[in-house]
Amino acid sequence: MLSSKIEKAVNEQINFELYSSYLYLAMSADFTAKNFKGCAVWMRVQAQEEMIHAMKLFDFVNDRGGKAQLMTIEGPKTEWPDLKHAFEDAYKHEQVVTSNFNKLTDLTLKEKDHTSGVFFQWFLNEQIEEEANAKEIVDQLRIIGDNAQGLFMLDRELGARVFAVPVGAEGVLAKTAGGAAVP
Repeated sequence: MLSSKIEKAVNEQINFELYSSYLYLAMSADFTAKNFKGCAVWMRVQAQEEMIHAMKLFDFVNDRGGKAQLMTIEGPKTEWPDLKHAFEDAYKHEQVVTSNFNKLTDLTLKEKDHTSGVFFQWFLNEQIEEEANAKEIVDQLRIIGDNAQGLFMLDRELGARVFAVPVGAEGVLAKTAGGAAVP
């Protein structure tokens, strides 16, 4: 059973993960409008990953005897001056997500809820990859600068990204409304 403090904090994180999905969809739309279709694909995949994170948390709250509660999702920014600024925002956003999961983990220690603490370790490990991916692209964009050929090549490379359910989140897509696994 979740404490009311942990339940509230996880519900807030569900909302933040849904916002993250919105943010990356907004970036995808902006990139599409600017004809950076590869970057748009990369961000759309990122949006799907964030939705999986939200659903993993949603299921966790319900499985632990709590109630997942959805809140209003703030509309994200919708335009960026260039790729570098957008990916810098994505990197900063992922750092905030990591901070949020660190705070959640700290709360589980305070509440002596070791089961939840172990669960949040998955997200902390996932955040290592999330931050590294965004930082790598930011670093590449700093090197490329305004070089059209470099931007073209990076856009093409990022467009090759395909959505894959993160390891450890496979069951999220298999759940029905009743919580039973779909064969």
